[in-house]
Amino acid sequence: MRIPTLSAALCAVLLAGCQQEQDDRQLPQPADNPTEALSAHQLDEQILSTLNRQGRFDWNQASPHFVWSALTRSDYVLSVGYRPAGYAGALPDDAATDPAWQAARRQVLELILAEERKSRPELTLNDLIAYQENVLPVLDVTVRELSTIQQLRASGLVRYAEPIGYEPNRPTTTASKTAAGLTSSGCGNNSATAGLVAGSDYTVLNNGSKSSWNHADQYHGIRSSWSQSTGQGMKIVIIDSGCSDAQENLGAAFNQGLSSGRTIERLVTLPRNSIFGIPYGDAETPNDGCGHGTSMAGAAAAPRGTDGASVGVAYNASLITVRAAEDVFIDGSREVKGVSDAYILAANRADVRIISMSMGRLTSASQMTDAIRYAYGKGKLIFCAAGTSLDWTAGWAGVIYPASLPEAVAVTGIKDDLTTRCDECHVGSDVEFTVVMQRTSNDRRPLSLAMSGDAPSTVGGSSVATASMAGMAAVVWARYPAESRAQIMSRLVANSSNRTARNGNFGWGRVNVGAAVGVLPL
Repeated sequence: MRIPTLSAALCAVLLAGCQQEQDDRQLPQPADNPTEALSAHQLDEQILSTLNRQGRFDWNQASPHFVWSALTRSDYVLSVGYRPAGYAGALPDDAATDPAWQAARRQVLELILAEERKSRPELTLNDLIAYQENVLPVLDVTVRELSTIQQLRASGLVRYAEPIGYEPNRPTTTASKTAAGLTSSGCGNNSATAGLVAGSDYTVLNNGSKSSWNHADQYHGIRSSWSQSTGQGMKIVIIDSGCSDAQENLGAAFNQGLSSGRTIERLVTLPRNSIFGIPYGDAETPNDGCGHGTSMAGAAAAPRGTDGASVGVAYNASLITVRAAEDVFIDGSREVKGVSDAYILAANRADVRIISMSMGRLTSASQMTDAIRYAYGKGKLIFCAAGTSLDWTAGWAGVIYPASLPEAVAVTGIKDDLTTRCDECHVGSDVEFTVVMQRTSNDRRPLSLAMSGDAPSTVGGSSVATASMAGMAAVVWARYPAESRAQIMSRLVANSSNRTARNGNFGWGRVNVGAAVGVLPL
């Protein structure tokens, strides 16, 4: 994912943070009864300093005042995970209907309502609910009082209470992000790339479609693997910014040429815009207004057709594209909710085996963690982007959230020298696989589908590495459809470049898909 450029002042904070020796276990505490919220600048300083020192920022380690400040500097939406008193195990699948869990839900709502009514006596339960939740034991509520957060933190019925609408460098309004903001967050670049050269940037296949330069045997053995498996029978979910209405290769022409008998669904989980929890405007559509989701879907599973467009890694796999966010930087409450709902949707689809998400954020989001663990518990193989940013950010930031979770398989990109991370890619101990996606000679990135037409676009970063890795996993799993997620992961590791010794920055390295399906030698 592409992290927006941060101010020079914040950069200085990050560098200074390396010299700090304060206790890393919790953020600095304010006065006993503060009446003023921290400014966005103060919030960002502390978040980024913690990220620089620890590599992670967990809202559960922040003080109630810090959480309240973040609420007041965003949209007041608080995500509250609840549980029955004394419960400490894994979340049950039936929390939405289990009497004990629903009793806890009612008690937590009553606690919130009682505190919020101290300043707004007219408030009702309906006024509190920002987003409805029907699966996870989570409440998304509009909270304005510091005392509410303090009471929630003291309750044995609460697993977490976090602001989900605040991220560093986020837009200062709650309305839709501006065009400039979207561009800085990985959008607006998915148009056809001029000057692509046959034989160098791509190989023309026998039906006229274009196979990206990084499909070659010396990198991943993708083209050779197609003699044994093309992803037939697999279904991949791409959680991203949607899918372009104008790209027929992800629509009416999804089945063409050597791609046949598969399906594509275009869905949306991104909630409507809201101000202080009140929805406004029309319902969201699956259409990609960013461009990022379209290019990810193309890299993973674009058809091997006859129109001269670029072909995806798993060109016979079925596809579900989910518009869960506006761009790749998950920095709003409705985007956290949209992504969480996308994981739940994928989890509850028995025909889905692989989930790919090339988006992320700097701070944790426990609601999203709940959703990812729910999907993992359903046997899904989950790939997440390790992080893509400007060079200075890639130098200090490790693997971003949620790729840093143990349930996610973190993927990053490397150059064609096979040893160097891509210019904007994050690396670290959480990385499990790498994908070749940048040429050292001319900076060329892999081919994919543009927003419309057959002329290919190019796309880079850990984003395309992740979508490509999902396609490779689909090719391998289609070859061994009776195997479990753990068995497929073992095959990927056993046929990777670092299989004998996992690397601290690049994990198991590059997967040789041709070897994994029995075509090429290791």
